[in-house]
Amino acid sequence: MSRDTFVFTSATLRSLRLQQEFLDWERERRALARRSAAVRRPLPPVRQNLVPRQTPESKYCRDTAIHGTLLSGDPVKVKSIFRDEAMANAIMETVQDEMVWSAELGHWVLTSKTKQSSALRITASRGFTACAKALLTAGADVNASVGGTTALHDACTGGHTDCVNLLLSYGANPNILSSEGCAPLHLCSTPKTYQCAKLLVEYGATVNIHTKDSQLTPLHVAAKQGLEEHLALYLCHGADIFSRNREGETALNTACAGAERPSEGGRYYRVVQRLLSSGADPRVAGRKQHTPLHNACANCSYRIIKLLLEHGAEVNLTNCAGYSPMDCLLQVVEDYLEYEPERMVQSLLNHGALPVHPKMLKLCSSSPLTMEVLLNSYDNIPLCNSWVETVPPEVWQNHQTFYESVLQMSKQPRRLQHLSRCALRRHLGAHCHSAITLLDLPQSLKVYLLLETEGCLK
Repeated sequence: MSRDTFVFTSATLRSLRLQQEFLDWERERRALARRSAAVRRPLPPVRQNLVPRQTPESKYCRDTAIHGTLLSGDPVKVKSIFRDEAMANAIMETVQDEMVWSAELGHWVLTSKTKQSSALRITASRGFTACAKALLTAGADVNASVGGTTALHDACTGGHTDCVNLLLSYGANPNILSSEGCAPLHLCSTPKTYQCAKLLVEYGATVNIHTKDSQLTPLHVAAKQGLEEHLALYLCHGADIFSRNREGETALNTACAGAERPSEGGRYYRVVQRLLSSGADPRVAGRKQHTPLHNACANCSYRIIKLLLEHGAEVNLTNCAGYSPMDCLLQVVEDYLEYEPERMVQSLLNHGALPVHPKMLKLCSSSPLTMEVLLNSYDNIPLCNSWVETVPPEVWQNHQTFYESVLQMSKQPRRLQHLSRCALRRHLGAHCHSAITLLDLPQSLKVYLLLETEGCLK
């Protein structure tokens, strides 16, 4: 650490030396205790007609050369070192000394952190199939959970299909849970893990298994990551689309929440489409009363919003914070100006969304087209004091005609044509989007009724 950014006092240096001596002494004490336990370990009591069974003592390995051999992926070297069952099941330990701030002592101290793994886990996590096979042949426990995770979990995380196939063929449990409560299927969370997920299902993995804490199913994971192939696989094997996680959300809600980047909207759109076609209900809300439409609006996902509306999503439901889907959309308008948020506002209004409270108008002051659509949903233009000063000068200059028309109309009653539009839209309600297109009217008038923008208010 640079002397310019961190200064060690003499007292701190002395404390660090003492701390290092203590850590060295503690390591020696633990090693001696293990050796003593191996020598003096008492035999279990002998029961009548039973032969006493002794559990082999676990071996610990901190040899960096052996660790390096495993990381090299050389099966010949691995075979030469891991020649018996005891060595194949040795616990591989790595110890790292880290500087940690101690609030109690008031200075930095050295803390030793030990991480445990197994030779099989190390090779499986890197896709070294030949090395993993050598270890299994030597007697490595395929289901050993060292450090809270098995080799199958690691192989699935990395998308190493050959290793997953090998482990399963040697009897790996496809439903085994890690210490964090995740099954191997939960870790198939990237496109390259599809073949791993397929193998797990073929070997009997449960597609509706839940994580311990979050209560996520593999379907939730696939939906959250936008994995269309995974999703189709699970649905074909009986995945429950109505299963809820700890927050009470279904996979549909998770998929709509996961589409955070409009550039990835295509694959999430296909996931949402697949869930809806399989019977998912777009009106189901989680414990916070957040519906899939709330999430889609918060991510400014136009195609998903339109798809949900076509399948009967409720546009005026409010979540526990009192926000409607329209409110969620307006809160992110400034972050998604290039994705035409006015189209989403228009679609919500044409499906029966109520006009927003005038105080919400300031959220779209940088998007004159969005502002135009919203203002045309009112019978009269509300006062502009709450938002007019928030319009950036460059936006005002580029759309001066529109903003000046708004200021002028806020002091005048709207034209009879506009009032007639509002009356017809109120009558049609949530059917505006479909009913207006069926009316025997000129196309220009239909466009007007559906709140298409004109660049100014009239």
